Amino acid sequence: MQKVILDTNIVVSGLIQRSYPHLILMSLFLERRFELCVSNVLMSEYHEVLNRPKFSKFPDFKLKVDSILLDIELHASLFYPKETINMIKDADDNMLLELALECSADFLVTGNTNDFTIAEFNKTRIVSPRDYWEFYKP
Repeated sequence: MQKVILDTNIVVSGLIQRSYPHLILMSLFLERRFELCVSNVLMSEYHEVLNRPKFSKFPDFKLKVDSILLDIELHASLFYPKETINMIKDADDNMLLELALECSADFLVTGNTNDFTIAEFNKTRIVSPRDYWEFYKP
């Protein structure tokens, strides 16, 4: 089974609009077609970002957030990265590479093409949601 890391922007987009992030979240993760890999730091970011007041304008967003976070907490695999990496310009995003290294992720799915300019990190492919859905989905 593929090990996949979803950047926070993928989870946010997946709950707001019906696009590739939505398909990945709803059609793949919720159906357990890949193993979602998280760390405590990533979970904290999911909670912090998804509970920002600016998202309350979207219908039923809070209900969707509560549901997906519970599902992630119950079904994702929790890893504890041991190495510190300082490779990405936005320092907060380095936690995703640390997680990828720790869990030997197959894919890191992100919409952040400004900071993630590399295609691969230690055998983890860094792909857009569109590319993941069209070329790599299980």
